[in-house]
Amino acid sequence: MLDARLRRLIDPPLGRAGAALARRGVPADAVTLAGFAVGAASFPALAAEAYGWALALILLNRAMDGLDGAVARHAGATDFGGYLDIVCDFLFYSGVVFFFAVGRPEDALAAAFLVFSFVGTGSSFLAYAILAAKRGITTEIRGAKSLYYVGGITEGTETIALFAAMCLFPGAFPWLAWGFGALCWLTTAARVAAAARAFRP
Repeated sequence: MLDARLRRLIDPPLGRAGAALARRGVPADAVTLAGFAVGAASFPALAAEAYGWALALILLNRAMDGLDGAVARHAGATDFGGYLDIVCDFLFYSGVVFFFAVGRPEDALAAAFLVFSFVGTGSSFLAYAILAAKRGITTEIRGAKSLYYVGGITEGTETIALFAAMCLFPGAFPWLAWGFGALCWLTTAARVAAAARAFRP
């Protein structure tokens, strides 16, 4: 919901940093993998309930996730780069929730519901992107992307805010997980409705 607005703020500095890295020959895929490694480093921190470290690593991962796209726009985007970015994002999102539950097993049911809800938003997003590409439908509302980005209530910005809230208020995780999961299902339903309008004969 907030991604398009956030892009207007972060794209200029990310673009400058991406151009500088591209000039030095740094490949976008290397930034993607380095960002995923940083994000994965938050997993043991979450399991150990070291939430300050986890939050710092999560935020750094998200900054690097924006940076790899900026590098790709200057060095030349590739289909594999877009694929790698999406795979790393989805693994990171589910990993944060899973390892939070490792540290707080009493919250495992709420965590399982949240991951279940992520499957809804992720599958509705990817299925829409596949059919949009098949039909030649494009958009740059959220910047130039490898895939069609269909919007929703719970996008990247909202998910980052959720992860920050989890780390800052771990005791509130069940409320956050059930509430955000419900919003994910509203997003999924809206995307299915949008697909029905766009893709039905």
